[in-house]
Amino acid sequence: MKSKDKRKTSTLRLIIATLQDRDLAARDNGAEEGITEDEILQMLTTMVRQRKESISAYEKGGRIDLATSEQEEIEIISDFLPKQFDEEEIRNAVKEIIAEIDAQGLKDMGKTMATLKGKYAGCMDFSIASSIVKETLGA
Repeated sequence: MKSKDKRKTSTLRLIIATLQDRDLAARDNGAEEGITEDEILQMLTTMVRQRKESISAYEKGGRIDLATSEQEEIEIISDFLPKQFDEEEIRNAVKEIIAEIDAQGLKDMGKTMATLKGKYAGCMDFSIASSIVKETLGA
């Protein structure tokens, strides 16, 4: 706020409001401590994904100014996420999990993805991971 960065301030306020909303919902549903760290990571990842979808819609509509604004928000939100894996790191993690759970084919895709999400929450784009798992198990 002191730096007068309006984009960062508004994005941080949005994160806090979403966090408080989810925390209240969790407490209403019986969670004593509210929202967990994994749920916070999932919330931030969802916020990034939503903005990426908005960027593609804005670009199709010729609204580059709004797409740029969304990209700035992604960068601010990403500061609160763990370092994201690149494609090679995702491939290595997928191979590791497949060997760990002894996945044999596409029938084990759900189990593989669940294990990946449990072990690497917030660290990778699971849409990319899903296509790599499908490619690897289908081969």
